[in-house]
Amino acid sequence: MTDLLPDYPRLIEPDRVHGSLYTDPRIFADELARIWYRTWVYVGHVSEVRQPGDYVRKSIGLQDVIMTRGADGDVHLLLNRCAHRANLVCEADRGHAKSFRCPYHGWTYRNTGELIGFPFQQGYGGKGTIEGELSLAAVPRIDSHQGFVFASMAVDGPSLAEHLGEAAGELDRLARLSPDGEVELTAGWLKHRTRANWKLLAENETDGYHPQFVHGSIFSVTQSPIGALYSDKSTAVTRNLGNGHSENDLRPEFRRMAEPMRWFGTTQDRVPDYVRKMREAYGEAAEQIMIEGAPHVMVFPNLFIAEIQVFVIQPASAGECVQYSTAVQLKGAAELNRRMVSQSVGSVGPAGMLLADDTEMYERNQRGVAMLQPEWLDLRRGLRRERLDERGLKIGTATDETGMRGFWAHYLSLMAAA
Repeated sequence: MTDLLPDYPRLIEPDRVHGSLYTDPRIFADELARIWYRTWVYVGHVSEVRQPGDYVRKSIGLQDVIMTRGADGDVHLLLNRCAHRANLVCEADRGHAKSFRCPYHGWTYRNTGELIGFPFQQGYGGKGTIEGELSLAAVPRIDSHQGFVFASMAVDGPSLAEHLGEAAGELDRLARLSPDGEVELTAGWLKHRTRANWKLLAENETDGYHPQFVHGSIFSVTQSPIGALYSDKSTAVTRNLGNGHSENDLRPEFRRMAEPMRWFGTTQDRVPDYVRKMREAYGEAAEQIMIEGAPHVMVFPNLFIAEIQVFVIQPASAGECVQYSTAVQLKGAAELNRRMVSQSVGSVGPAGMLLADDTEMYERNQRGVAMLQPEWLDLRRGLRRERLDERGLKIGTATDETGMRGFWAHYLSLMAAA
């Protein structure tokens, strides 16, 4: 490779990808420009800024963003940079404020971005001279689906609905598990810094081949039935949802068992209030909803929903990223929510075992791809037995790499675009 950017079609083939895609700083910089600052990226959830004046700091790639709710009730995304001399205007991770004041020279901005005051005004010709032109920069496009807020740094391009495509239905599935039809992400976020390229995490989230091995010890100790869902005998499927999105669809297994709440590892009698509310809200349809459970879906490039948890990937460099995780909370389902928090702490908390297992694999992979030989990572598992489902989407077995191939096909379309 020269100092010029690589020829991506030579590095991404249908059944393998080149190791430099995980290690080259030039490729990482190009990803920021072509993916993180051009496509739709998940930012946050409306429940995190419930009241006017609420704010929370988020990120889009390496960009520090403030998500606020203005007095108008709308959600806004502002770049955390003073329009004067580029100082950060917001230091707290979250809070409540009608305005933000830059600590460097005292410039003050409304929580919707407008400049509303600056000291020693005569130096600029008096009040009313620069307010209209020096505001906090707003992210060009913002949209949401089921309360999940997405943003694009590009002023034009495909709509969020076009970007989500089939993945929107999986967010709908998650919302239907609430008696009130709403998801809330209010349990607080855990932050895990990982010495691995962000794409290794995205691949892992759709990989049904590893659970039996990486998580085998915890499955054995807890006598968990999860491992059996990811085996050659499982009726579950891996599905390429298009646009880089994919899912591990466990519904065939849960339909076969036909036991409401088994997807959550419990029974109806242990969550009677939740079951009653669901039946009141959805009638006969409640039985199917409670049998099929929550989605296991990767939304390109950075949102992963693993049934009872939400993960967000933030790239940091070619060899480092940050993963945020929180427990799903369902409006009107206090009985279930308490259990979701408890299970999330046990799996992805500071002493959690599942994320610790996965993180070990990410970092071992990163060290491995830095080695000179072999140059390629193999993606052929299940390629010859892929088929189309009733929606015309490619599916493989529970352990096939169908989702990864879909991820890389979309990645190539973005990185090789003119």
